[in-house]
Amino acid sequence: MPELSIIIVNYNVKEFLKNLIDSINKASQNLNVEIIVIDNASDDGSVEMIKEKFNQIILIENKTNVGFGKANNQGLRIAKGKYILLLNPDTLVAEDTFTKMIEFFESHSESGMAGCKILNPDGTLQLACRRSFPGPWTAFTKVTGLSTLFPKSKLLARYNLTYLDENQTYEVDAISGSFMMMRKEVYDNVGGFDEQFFMYGEDLDLCYRIQKAGYKIYYVHTTQIIHYKGESTKRSSLDETKIFYQAMHLFVKKHLSSSFIVEMILRFAIAVRTFFAFVGKSKLVIIGVVFDFIFFNLCLYFAEHLYMNLKPDWAGFSTEALPIIYSVPALIHIIVSAFVGSYRLNNLSILKVLFSLMLSFPILTSLTFFFKQFAFSRAVVIILYVFGFFALSLWRILVKSAFKNLFRSGFEKQKRTLIVGTDSSTQQLANKLKQKKTEIRNIIGIIGNSYKQVGEKINSFEVLGTEQNINKIIRDFKIDEVIFSSTALSYHRMMQIVSSLKKENVEFLVVGNDQDFIVGKTAVSIVEDIPLFEVKFNISDLKMQIIKSSFDFMVAFLSLIFVYPFIFFKYKISKKKSDFVEFILNVPKVLIGKCSFVGPKSDLNEQNIFLGKKGLTGFWYFEQGDSEYQKKLDFYYAKNQNIWMDIEILTKSFKKMFNKV
Repeated sequence: MPELSIIIVNYNVKEFLKNLIDSINKASQNLNVEIIVIDNASDDGSVEMIKEKFNQIILIENKTNVGFGKANNQGLRIAKGKYILLLNPDTLVAEDTFTKMIEFFESHSESGMAGCKILNPDGTLQLACRRSFPGPWTAFTKVTGLSTLFPKSKLLARYNLTYLDENQTYEVDAISGSFMMMRKEVYDNVGGFDEQFFMYGEDLDLCYRIQKAGYKIYYVHTTQIIHYKGESTKRSSLDETKIFYQAMHLFVKKHLSSSFIVEMILRFAIAVRTFFAFVGKSKLVIIGVVFDFIFFNLCLYFAEHLYMNLKPDWAGFSTEALPIIYSVPALIHIIVSAFVGSYRLNNLSILKVLFSLMLSFPILTSLTFFFKQFAFSRAVVIILYVFGFFALSLWRILVKSAFKNLFRSGFEKQKRTLIVGTDSSTQQLANKLKQKKTEIRNIIGIIGNSYKQVGEKINSFEVLGTEQNINKIIRDFKIDEVIFSSTALSYHRMMQIVSSLKKENVEFLVVGNDQDFIVGKTAVSIVEDIPLFEVKFNISDLKMQIIKSSFDFMVAFLSLIFVYPFIFFKYKISKKKSDFVEFILNVPKVLIGKCSFVGPKSDLNEQNIFLGKKGLTGFWYFEQGDSEYQKKLDFYYAKNQNIWMDIEILTKSFKKMFNKV
């Protein structure tokens, strides 16, 4: 009979599952363990991966997603171990996790269920790993945010017990469903999950029934795991917030004699959380609509008063019409802008808002034929749109400048990466990441095993420090992400490092043994590049080509008239050719379509993919690196090209040109 049965319910998290199984194998080397995976109709290749790489695993394949509780019950019914562990697939366990938990059960005969310390990927404690049951007062303090505002209050912070020391072991009401370990006899006496709970709440319900049966539940601090919370729900269309509060409501109704007040609290919580989720996701859209409405009407106000000064016999808008005049025209523009696509979740488009002004102008002027009572002055409308052309563009430019971190190009958002380990597999990983064309990571350096290595270069990567001073390295070099290789470091050591760096605001990622993917809290990244013919390049898009060609022609034409003659004659007289002079002298080539202002350093056409004309400047002009890095920049530019990136590159190039003069 196995000592431990591990039950994992999987839904479309193949990469996380593979890393978890690798960590389980390391943590169970001295134990007799059976692993049971219940797959809830994944379509990401999870089942095939298990069959190919882990044929010792007991696999149950569901044809539909039956939910978390029901799937776990399938595993519980066939589990044979003395202890049973219910474990989420998006977790990583340390090498000592199973042994430490079994030792705890052996020394605490009264314990029926226990959970360990659970860390978020940034090293902070995952609050759900120790909880109280959601009674009326506890639910109220949770949903109103009082528990968050006063985390150290025993009265207000009961749900997540944040007033307790996370580095102590103690009895609790409930633990997280992502790691629930219990004795087999407990399951035999109490049963499994209540399948009324599709997702969330079933862990609370099981904990409640276990306590009612006379067993105690503990939070154990002596070992820890990492939980990449919510990965399965990211891959589904479920309303996570709504399901969570519905589960709380079901729990209260089932066990705590639900009242009208509790029901209202929970329904209010669902509405509030849904509203804030919408606002958080759509903040740029809301900002765009509100600011456009305000500035459009300001332009209308100034247009009215300017025309009144130009034409004293015009009295302006009638008072009765003001509510219509200061609402309908602005709303027409906003509706047109919305159809054009000016309001997006992650961008404030200047070109699209100018295009929407061009469309809303004839619409607004045409409406005056049908509503004569509002046809005060066509001249005011013309002045309004002239003002609007500048005002609606200007506020977007100012916002982008003030909050440039929100609108940085993908190139500027490249993550400053630190890789932990110096073994051959870690070096191979660093090379793969450096050569990856579909993403640009700035690998700052690597973390070595001893201070003797600091300053050395291993395959062009400098050893910046060791695990002992990694926090200083992160601060000094402004590191955004730290990547661990599971071949170079034990999972236990990884978790110690992650836990010690929880205040550094960096993302920690783990690479699987096969080095074919990286697992992090925000995404799963494939290390190897996908074939070039599968990559979509912006520069090959017809719309992008038209915009780029129009921009090139217009700027080249104006430069040829206003700049080129002066630079040409100056060069003929002085015979001195600076970078700027050479740039201007090549403008005619842009005008005839032989090259572009911005592009790769040379004509690039691999595997019949159009990657753009040769550029007079580009990333290659101000970004230094070897030929492979330059090639990577060319591919990156082709993939992400847009007119704003071109303008940004031109600006940086001119800055460098003038600094060299």
